Amino acid sequence: MNDIVIYGSGGFAREIAHLIEDINEKDPQWNLLGFIDDDVESHGSVINELPVLGGIEWFNDRDLTSVVMGIGSPNAKEKIISNLRNLSNVDFPNLIHPSVKFSRFNNIGQGNVICEGNILTTNIVVKDFVTINLNCTIGHDTIISSYCTILPNSSISGNVLFEEKVDFGTNATIIQGIKVGCGTIVGAAAVVVKDLPANCTAVGMPAKPIKFHEGSRNDFLNI
Repeated sequence: MNDIVIYGSGGFAREIAHLIEDINEKDPQWNLLGFIDDDVESHGSVINELPVLGGIEWFNDRDLTSVVMGIGSPNAKEKIISNLRNLSNVDFPNLIHPSVKFSRFNNIGQGNVICEGNILTTNIVVKDFVTINLNCTIGHDTIISSYCTILPNSSISGNVLFEEKVDFGTNATIIQGIKVGCGTIVGAAAVVVKDLPANCTAVGMPAKPIKFHEGSRNDFLNI
């Protein structure tokens, strides 16, 4: 089996450990060594019978080791991956729960996590370091760009485009043919029926931006 570590040691990281157990139960693939965490105070502790091995320095002088992101925040994922890419002895496998319905015509990059109960129909593109949490449905020809996170029970119709680092809330829904801009956060239970601009927070039914990050509102208003 291949050595693997989970980056992060919080609640989602523990869920990833459970995901690896489920994968191994059906097809033993992974030797889970423990967690990597940038919080020095956590080093040496034990969480659910697995050690917190250290920070990024732990990879020094290691043989090739696989890494999976146990962190949901799109911005945090991007920052951590930018550091890990400087190392020559890590790789980033896709972890897909055995229960996931996934068409052979879908296209998937690297470092993605697809949790239990998801259905991804056909001709879908999932780029790199995407997290799809429990029990989501994703329709045909949708594109999920890198570092996006889709939280539990979300419903994504066909021909949707998520640009990079979209954070799509629990129980949120988006109808077909809609684009969500880079870095936008969609609130829990929101219903998206129109395109959303980059770098905003959108909530409600229908979803509307309630907060813009610096520089994005002028783009939205075309001024």
